[in-house]
Amino acid sequence: MKNPIQEKKRRLSKEDYPLGSKSADLLFTTTDKAYDELTLNAAISGEIKGTDMRISPKTLEMHAEISESLGRNQLAKNFRRAAEMINISDARILEIYNAMRPNRSSKEELLKIAQELEEEYGAVENASLIREAADVYERRGRLKEIED
Repeated sequence: MKNPIQEKKRRLSKEDYPLGSKSADLLFTTTDKAYDELTLNAAISGEIKGTDMRISPKTLEMHAEISESLGRNQLAKNFRRAAEMINISDARILEIYNAMRPNRSSKEELLKIAQELEEEYGAVENASLIREAADVYERRGRLKEIED
């Protein structure tokens, strides 16, 4: 079955929200299951697994488009960062989260994480956010003290 989102020409807007009711034909999971295939009966019968239930980057991008149409640009950025994180393991996300806590990482360590996100995952928005945080932490004295 061809994924209709690949054929989508127009940008989505508030008229398309909620997607599950108004544009369900555009929704697919990361394993290419269609939204209407995600039923309780399918779960009980084993036709779908937990991995079939993960939101796809394309769906998050659609939510970003809708958010932008409403002037909610920060929310759109959040959706795009979330889309970038889909292919990063939960364990690595938690490691990065802990590294981002004040006084847990040096600026160099945070910049290495940003570089990793860009180079290994193509997560440009997340890398930018971490670089920005590293600069803010530096100005506010929230970086890990480096021992001699």
